Amino acid sequence: MTKEAETNRYDLHSRSRRILGLDKDQALKGLFGGNALVSIIVLALITFFLFKEGAGFFGQYRHEIELYRRSGLEYVEIMKEESSSYTELNRYLNSIKGEHATMLKEQGLSFSEAKAELASYEDFIYDFEDLGYPLSEYVLEMNEIAIGARDMYVESANYREHRENLLALGRDEEAAEVEVLDVDLSLFVGMLKEGEPDFLAINDKLAAGIERLTSDLPTIGVAKLDEKMQRFRQLALMFVAEMEGYETRLKEWDSQAPVGMGVAFASFVFGKDWVTNSSIQDWYGILPLFTGSLLVASIAMVIAIPLGVGAAIYINQVATPAEQNFIKPYIEFISAIPSVVIGFFGIAVFGEFVRRASGWAIFSGFDIFPISERLTAFTAGCLLALMAIPTIFTLAEDAINNVPKAFKEASLAMGATRLQTTMRIIVPTSLSGIISAILLGFGRVIGETMVVLLCAGNRIEIPDFTNGVATFFEPVHTMTGIIAQELGEVVNGSIHYRALFMVGMVLFLLSLLINYLAQKIVLKYQISRG
Repeated sequence: MTKEAETNRYDLHSRSRRILGLDKDQALKGLFGGNALVSIIVLALITFFLFKEGAGFFGQYRHEIELYRRSGLEYVEIMKEESSSYTELNRYLNSIKGEHATMLKEQGLSFSEAKAELASYEDFIYDFEDLGYPLSEYVLEMNEIAIGARDMYVESANYREHRENLLALGRDEEAAEVEVLDVDLSLFVGMLKEGEPDFLAINDKLAAGIERLTSDLPTIGVAKLDEKMQRFRQLALMFVAEMEGYETRLKEWDSQAPVGMGVAFASFVFGKDWVTNSSIQDWYGILPLFTGSLLVASIAMVIAIPLGVGAAIYINQVATPAEQNFIKPYIEFISAIPSVVIGFFGIAVFGEFVRRASGWAIFSGFDIFPISERLTAFTAGCLLALMAIPTIFTLAEDAINNVPKAFKEASLAMGATRLQTTMRIIVPTSLSGIISAILLGFGRVIGETMVVLLCAGNRIEIPDFTNGVATFFEPVHTMTGIIAQELGEVVNGSIHYRALFMVGMVLFLLSLLINYLAQKIVLKYQISRG
């Protein structure tokens, strides 16, 4: 082979290697770029799917609220509020009797003796209950009229839609056999309004009866219970004063008042009731679910932040290599435990332990103990904390580990102790990374489903934060839990179905916000490092 041929062969081989190398680079670039593209596509599909399925919710919900108003159910609801307030007064009065009966039993009185003691004011309780019967019966009658009007209208609309579908399919003969009754809701509303003078007359008699009965309260003979009787009198007179407000609302109510999209939006975002499959009216207010989620997540983070961050500081700055090799894998192994297993542990072991432990003598000085529920926000929060600790620990430890060693060496060289160096140099320097770890841990907690579904108690009610610490031991429901519990039972395309997707959309946006804040903090940390 000539020298020229060898040179050409060498050049060809070099060009081939360069082309092959370029192809490898392009392949790697395409691989990683393709992964990023897939992530973007998946995120876009999730966003599109959520908005597609939930987009029609507010329109449907507005129509439901409009029908609720036009059928007169909203009008009857005002009367029901008054009737419910009176029922609460009865419950308070009966609770006094129940407390007295318990005291007599503890004193060792026989059943006949206790009954004789209670008989002195039982007639007063019965008379007060009897005062409310005309009101409750009238409200029940009006409610049946409004429900009947609503059901007839819905049935008529369904028949009309069925006939239109048959006509669209060219089945004119079958469509002609479908009889559609035109329902005029204003006629039923007129019936309700015509009975308004009767309602006002019932109120007048009720107010007079309450004032008469409460003017001569029975004396029980127990200072504590007599004080409650006086409190009952105050509440009863407050109820009488509020009756005028109910009457004014009835007079000002207008069945033709427009219901805009803002009403539906406000009812969803600020609504305090999540009621489905009701024979009267379904409500889709996210507030009890949102507050339940925040309560559980807050309990979890209060526990997880000091444990996760504290463990990260200890492992990185204090622990020996042997301790690091022992502790770190075990903390990170927690994240490998399936959430359903943790949930079962919460039901079978932890929840029951908390309930029994609340009855220990050491807690006898606290009014909130013992607790009667084993599945509460506290139970779910503690288990979620266990799941969040590995996330916070791993990311916080990485943030601490990224602090330049020169910072630590300079601090020690100036005479600072290891504790002073850790708390005044290492932790503040890595603080933005630690905050990012906490936010991602919060995102992990707020999006968890199985544990809260199994262990939170699933009571759809806004927690009563006026109870202080006792609020932590109340059953709650969460946004993730309601989706997992109800989505499999709803009709595709129904308002309930779309409401659950709206809840999912809120969760999705909340998760995006948390991750965005975490990324911003990490970016700020990197810029400050640079």
